[in-house]
Amino acid sequence: MHIRDLGMPETSFFLFGPRGTGKTTWLRGALPDALWFDLLDPSTYGELSLHPDRLGSRIRGERPSWVVLDEIQKLPAVLDVVQQLLSDPKSAIRFALTGSSARKLRRGSANLLAGRALTREMYPLTAAELGASFDLRRSVRTGHLPEAQSRSDADDYLLSYVGTYLKEEVQAEALVRRLDVFSRFLQTASFSQGSTLSVAPIAQELGLDRKTVAGYFDVLEDLLLCTRLPIFTRRAKRATIAHPKFYYFDAGVYRTLRPRGPLDSPEEIDGSALETLVFQELRATNANHRLGYDLSYWRTKAGEEVDFVLYGERGLVAIEVKRASRFRPADLKSLRLFGEDYPMARRFLFYTGSERHEVDGISIVPIASALPRLRDLLG
Repeated sequence: MHIRDLGMPETSFFLFGPRGTGKTTWLRGALPDALWFDLLDPSTYGELSLHPDRLGSRIRGERPSWVVLDEIQKLPAVLDVVQQLLSDPKSAIRFALTGSSARKLRRGSANLLAGRALTREMYPLTAAELGASFDLRRSVRTGHLPEAQSRSDADDYLLSYVGTYLKEEVQAEALVRRLDVFSRFLQTASFSQGSTLSVAPIAQELGLDRKTVAGYFDVLEDLLLCTRLPIFTRRAKRATIAHPKFYYFDAGVYRTLRPRGPLDSPEEIDGSALETLVFQELRATNANHRLGYDLSYWRTKAGEEVDFVLYGERGLVAIEVKRASRFRPADLKSLRLFGEDYPMARRFLFYTGSERHEVDGISIVPIASALPRLRDLLG
């Protein structure tokens, strides 16, 4: 088992993350003596859904230091009981509340404990957490879900993983009317990976109205399966576009959903997967170490683009990702323009070569060495 960089909070906390990122495994190791309630277990779910007060009775009877409520989105009503226990000044009980879907909690007026619990996120493994087992080629192909990294049949696991989400989350929660249509949408959306997101063409291709497809993207985001990356516009000196970029949360999940055939370029798919890998590493490193950056991208109406922009108290960082093993002067054009508008920015070009260079204040860094030490590069 890999050691995760996510530190254990000292107070009660929510832990959100997609299925399979390792929330339960991590908590089992970090809190071996916790009183555990698995809300995916039918008997536990059935008892607490009918008698939520029994949660409080059992906790008061056993008086554990920590209580884990696994997959809390399955039964948000028990959060009222949790708040009662947290409000008791005589109680020293702390709660770890995991969730793989934020939909019911964020959209269903669930009790979020009025600030009595921190919020943390669990992402796929990072290169730093993988340590010596990190292999860039494998990571681009299979992503960083723990089981995809540890199993020899990673491709089969990822196919099953995608099916599990469709069956257990989308279908069970009745989030969409037609599961077959939503399945086609997942594949169609994969063509937008790492690109500016325009809903209308996707709706047209699927033969659906724009509102339905926009709702499908909301479902993906609610299930923590995707991110819409906003445009960086702070004190913009050039006209920028308005649309966000779209990313599935893991390179392996993206490649599993992306159709492949004689009309699909392997170079294009691998390039999107590589960019996805960098993005998920940035998100995880930023969250795990609480660096405080806001993530975005920069694209002018003239078409110049920087893949990732990080902005926060630690400064301004611009990162461009190239699949090529050699860089050309033209590859630095967007970073140069960004530097003209934001001279205080630290600028990086990540590429698949093996040598590090400095050109016009831009650091050209091999991706294979950049990702394991991303925390240091971000400052």
